[in-house]
Amino acid sequence: MKKYSNSRSAFFNCRFLLGFVLFSAGFVLALMSLTARSPLSAQSPTGEANGNKFGSSYRNDVSPPLRELPPWSEVDRKEEHEANENPKIPHRHKDEADTVVQNRHSASSSTLNAVAPNLAAALSNFDGIPFPGVGCNCAPPDTNGAIGKTQYVQIVNEGYQVFDKTTGNSVLGPNSISSIWTGFGGACETGGNGDPVILYDHLADRWVVTQFAKATSNGPITDECVAVSTTADATGSYYRYGFHLGSNFYDYPHLSVWPDGYYMSMNVFNSSGTSYLGPQAFAFDRSKMIAGLPASFVSPVGPLGGSVDPFLPADLDGPTLPPGGAPATFVGFPGQSTNPNYTTYHFHADFATPANSTFTTFANPPAAGYTSLCPTTRACVPQAGVTSSSYLDGIGDRLMFRLAYRNFGDHESVVGNYTVSANGVAGVRWFELRNVTAGPVAVYQESTYQPDSIWRWMGSAAMDGQGNIAIGFSASSTGIKPQIRYAARLATDPLNTLGQGEAHLYDGTGSQSGTGNRWGDYSALVIDPVDDATFWYTNEYYASNASFNWRTRIGSFKVASASPTPTPTPTPTPTPTPAPDFTLAITPSSVTLNRGGGTASYTVTITPSGTFSSSVTLSISGLPSGASGTFTPNPATQSSALKVTVASSVSKGTYTFTVTGTGGSPTKTHTAAAKLVKNQKP
Repeated sequence: MKKYSNSRSAFFNCRFLLGFVLFSAGFVLALMSLTARSPLSAQSPTGEANGNKFGSSYRNDVSPPLRELPPWSEVDRKEEHEANENPKIPHRHKDEADTVVQNRHSASSSTLNAVAPNLAAALSNFDGIPFPGVGCNCAPPDTNGAIGKTQYVQIVNEGYQVFDKTTGNSVLGPNSISSIWTGFGGACETGGNGDPVILYDHLADRWVVTQFAKATSNGPITDECVAVSTTADATGSYYRYGFHLGSNFYDYPHLSVWPDGYYMSMNVFNSSGTSYLGPQAFAFDRSKMIAGLPASFVSPVGPLGGSVDPFLPADLDGPTLPPGGAPATFVGFPGQSTNPNYTTYHFHADFATPANSTFTTFANPPAAGYTSLCPTTRACVPQAGVTSSSYLDGIGDRLMFRLAYRNFGDHESVVGNYTVSANGVAGVRWFELRNVTAGPVAVYQESTYQPDSIWRWMGSAAMDGQGNIAIGFSASSTGIKPQIRYAARLATDPLNTLGQGEAHLYDGTGSQSGTGNRWGDYSALVIDPVDDATFWYTNEYYASNASFNWRTRIGSFKVASASPTPTPTPTPTPTPTPAPDFTLAITPSSVTLNRGGGTASYTVTITPSGTFSSSVTLSISGLPSGASGTFTPNPATQSSALKVTVASSVSKGTYTFTVTGTGGSPTKTHTAAAKLVKNQKP
């Protein structure tokens, strides 16, 4: 977990318990029909039924455009400090011989250190956010990023920045993540504590920003703050949500995009952070959140138990959806003491009737044996020019971000990675599972990439649209300072090998010292949604030996230079595109007029999905007598300006009105709600 306290005991010195109010699924539905801006409260309503916990956002609204927010600065800048430690996951794994080590750079190279010339240099390569990360005067940064159609967004502890993906020039920022929640109130505005994730939802052309928060100043992390952009522009406005998850300490949140929801994994500890209670899965109602409506979450009741290893949710890449109705997939870290496996879970979230949601173990494909990386110490990975007390944490007790999913039609692939010890150094263990939703789930390939005596860790894996795989990672040793590198394989390379060699994205010129051995908790490798072939990677480095002076780097590359890239075997078969449909949203959510009346201005946004391209006819209902609304244009295809004219005779009050949109063939009808407030002020 992340940020601001120098004393871990101070961070956890107050336990609190919050009662849960049991209520029926019908009450959940009533909550979901509330207006688009719900009142702020200490916690969201929650309940339990049939083994499921469910609840609603305790507040949601629409932010101002981020480009209009003032730069954020701390009035009282904290002293430089280490971000609070992630509590350790209990170590149970029994070391076994690693039979899948790749101990050379290329499957075709005849000498250990030969590097295949196939892997091209970076296409773009530029600096990202530097220390102190705007709002957190701490280390490490927990660097990750996402790529859209025209923009790249990077996020760290505790800041974000938007870049033009063609030029690498900054479009906005860096600014504080917490600034996104300016005016929101509660934990998300004042208690944001990092562990940030930025995702690009390519199905809806939206950006998703998350970080966790403290509901009380001296209590544990209990809340998750989620913001979904209202358009494809990452510098615009966002639908903001605050979710209160419970009274435990919820650590290491990682979100993913799935067609029916935003899914999240958490490592859960007791409120003081001293006891691991197991992983916990959450699902958030994506359809409501991309429309700016009050949203709910559902989760198995509580964490799964201290003997269960952490897991990650599968994050969808590529244009082809999972099979119709396929449950979201989670994959677990193979840390079991006997018969280690990639435990595969299925999560079916039913937001209409939460009690019908299910979270089950679907398969247990075996993992190859390995040796745990430094299970008893954080001072593990060596760096040049510093003493062993400043060696770095290899984080060998969990899967690393992301777990990337792709549907090729005739098979599904999920790729992931974690860090193990191989021949006395850290190596990246990567894997590809197949058919995770329909089964039978199988380990199609896996390997430990350890081609020489360099330590490699902090990996992130992804697969492009042709089945080529790349891994980005940090590299260091007693002879070099931490570097950012990547290795890759073509779909046609021999199985279990990164056959295209290794390239350097950026070689740091400094080592980190005196920061409690932390080197981030994750990095991020993602795929460009435009060509489905360009990999974008971000990680951290140091420019000079220092305690608190990290830098970040962003770069892009392709695995195959040929056009087209090699096709995997067997050839993918396209699946049908989703049914054409659309959603409606209204901004702002509320407009206030004085006693003289006048005109209230709103914008109605139409967001198509699938192949929907029809115009939408708009109508309005629920206005008081003396008020009328007009749309320009009507019908509309993307957006329409709504003008509500209000006479002076209209009584003081708050009026909720509904806009209905109808269009398409067969006809689709959707609604969105907003408020009109009339007061007696002159």
